[in-house]
Amino acid sequence: MTDAGQISGASSFEQHPLRARILGELHARPLRPLESPARILHLAFLVDPAQAEADRLALDKACIERGLSGPDAQARQFRLEFTEAVLLWERHGEFITHSWVFGQGEALAEDASPFSPSPASLMQKLQMLPQAGPLLVAADLHMVDGDADAPALAKIFGPLQMAVAEVFDGRALIASDFAPDSFGFVRIFIANRSMPAVAAGGLAQRALEIETYRTLALMGLPEAQRLAPSIRRIEQELPSILEALTEAQGVEGNRKLLDELSELAAELETGAAASLFRFGATRAYDDLVQSRLKGIGEKSLQDYPSWTAFLTRRLNPAIQTCVNTEARQADLSRKLTRAAQLLRTRVDTEVEAQNGALLRQMGERMHLQLRLQQTVEGLSVAAITYYISSVLNHLFEGAEKAGLEIDPTIATAIVIPFVAVFVWWTVRRIRKKHGGEE
Repeated sequence: MTDAGQISGASSFEQHPLRARILGELHARPLRPLESPARILHLAFLVDPAQAEADRLALDKACIERGLSGPDAQARQFRLEFTEAVLLWERHGEFITHSWVFGQGEALAEDASPFSPSPASLMQKLQMLPQAGPLLVAADLHMVDGDADAPALAKIFGPLQMAVAEVFDGRALIASDFAPDSFGFVRIFIANRSMPAVAAGGLAQRALEIETYRTLALMGLPEAQRLAPSIRRIEQELPSILEALTEAQGVEGNRKLLDELSELAAELETGAAASLFRFGATRAYDDLVQSRLKGIGEKSLQDYPSWTAFLTRRLNPAIQTCVNTEARQADLSRKLTRAAQLLRTRVDTEVEAQNGALLRQMGERMHLQLRLQQTVEGLSVAAITYYISSVLNHLFEGAEKAGLEIDPTIATAIVIPFVAVFVWWTVRRIRKKHGGEE
């Protein structure tokens, strides 16, 4: 039998510093039950790190005013109850959402007309938090009990723009036109036929995520449109530079082409670096939209497009534009890199050929200098020999006058070969010594 003193829980072990964060990620954005009828005003603001922290501090201040604990610095979501509504606060990578939930249960039962009262009337009752950053998403979701008639909804949204479908195995109906109303909100209507509160909350969350992520996915389109003229111009200039490459002669001509290629490459890479995050985010948000659409299990109604069909037809061209722009950037970058490498090789080859010619010229000059040096050395030997022989001749003449029987001319002639050999040997030795030192 195991001793109770030996039993220990997981908390007794030394914890990995990331364990709590990893385990908490699965519960960072839990599905919250939603009793119908209900109304949600959903706002998403683009923020930088400083704005995100300022928004968290504003929420923390609102909590302190009510005697509650606010979100900690690492919080990703928070729920705060006001008198008029409940605020669901969430922090994402580049945006923050404020979702105001009104009148769950009986509070909206008296007014059964969709999207009434107006968002402006509801917001006037709120103690709104300061705006966290530029507003990007504004959605007005209205969930009612019972069924809804598609033709009646078409009068609200417009028959040519409405997307409607049955979801969750026919237990609910959703409809929207994905267009802002006169108050600037995109309206989403949900008829809860038989969903419990947990399923209703999950459907509302997915519907709001679809609207949020499809808007964020489209942020890459203006970037692609901004880069399109520059990419098109580079695509047009590159063939002319490559054609000139086949005719360019000399280092200066090739260097001029290389400078032009470098300017095009710098312009392209600048745009690619600026759009790298945005295009990557576009793909990620589009994947989330497709995942959420798949999760609600749509069943289309006759004569009306489903949300999937509506968004696929409207969203896919924009996503493809971003994908194609990124692909064109990558393809152009490879072509520019290959052309620049080819030009650098040609320039290096020509520079090496010029250096070889210079080295040959230097060798010829050195050879000429050597010949001149040898000539000068020969003249030097002759000059020094003549000088020494003249000195010796004077000595012999002096010796003859002193009474010695010496013929100065014959004596000088005899010593000249020995002097010449001695001078030549001395000059050569001096030259070798200097050469060894060098």
